[in-house]
Amino acid sequence: MSAALYAAAQNETVLNRKGIRMGKLTMADIARQAGVGKSTVSRYFNNGYVSDEARTKISKVVQKTGFEPSVAAQNLRLKETHTIGIIAPTMTSVVTGRQLTAMDETLREAGYSCIIITTNHHPEREIAAIEYLRSLRLDGVILIATTIGKELEALQKSSEVPFLVVGQEFESGTSIVYDDYRAGKEVGQYARRMGHEDIVYLGVTEKDEAVGRLRKQGVFDGLKQDGETVKIADMRETSFSYEDARVLTEQILDEHVPTLIICATDKIALGACKAIQERGLRVPEDVSLIGFGGYEAGSLLTPSLTSVHFQNHEAGVLAARTLISMIHGVPVGRMQLVGYTFDKGGSVLDRRAQAEDRADSDGEKTQED
Repeated sequence: MSAALYAAAQNETVLNRKGIRMGKLTMADIARQAGVGKSTVSRYFNNGYVSDEARTKISKVVQKTGFEPSVAAQNLRLKETHTIGIIAPTMTSVVTGRQLTAMDETLREAGYSCIIITTNHHPEREIAAIEYLRSLRLDGVILIATTIGKELEALQKSSEVPFLVVGQEFESGTSIVYDDYRAGKEVGQYARRMGHEDIVYLGVTEKDEAVGRLRKQGVFDGLKQDGETVKIADMRETSFSYEDARVLTEQILDEHVPTLIICATDKIALGACKAIQERGLRVPEDVSLIGFGGYEAGSLLTPSLTSVHFQNHEAGVLAARTLISMIHGVPVGRMQLVGYTFDKGGSVLDRRAQAEDRADSDGEKTQED
């Protein structure tokens, strides 16, 4: 959002396009200088009917003063603004970047522009951003959420603006979510099939229902067999930061070297990989590695990272189309599920096959003796 737009919405003094300080210049001032009624000026800016003579007078005053009406004030009088507000936890995440690009392109094709606000993963900033966007009377709001709290649910119930949540299930409204539990379970089952019994899971806070709880629960359920779980050496909580994951992995390796580290995101996995390599250990011979996200950076590693690839672009397109349907009163599903693919790269050692080969080799040696 431009500084001028934000200042105008906050009723602050701004500069016009010619750099002239406007002070509290209003539509009433324009009407007075043009010798027309205030309602005529309002229709001029809102594309209503204005006679050619009045339009010429107003245009001359606007050109002279460089006056630009407050977007917030205009939106109070318009039924549709063709503007969508999007709230994102960060701009640096690969996943969020893919979602935002898909949303923006899809909305633009449908004639909408976007105002994007980031929160740096702070839930209280999400609430402040929602309240601010509501004050602009936009056509709709999309929240790429990290948590869902009571305050958010209360805001939803008190708003008439179409509101869509992406990434977390929103029981009080409409949401688009990834199949985190099923993806996590497939990863756990794969780890078990590959013969790993000494596993560390690097997760994030359970305040994040999707990534912090459902994804982790899926992994642990996938590791179960006949009611028992494999040996879990440790379960550590980190942040979404690459550096925090690297430091935490160093601490784990100080204690012992697990056969497999499963990471809640690819960014965490990249941090873990850096720590493993700095110790002179090899992936996957010494430590195997699995992530979630399908980052392109993971495919550039040698060997490539084994990872769950969520359909982020598809999620962004679906979010934009769903919100447009909501704006026009078209019924949509309360919760829509986005799929994934499990890319089995080269970062997981098949320890079961390795053990079988070793047993066959030992058997051959015994026969020779």
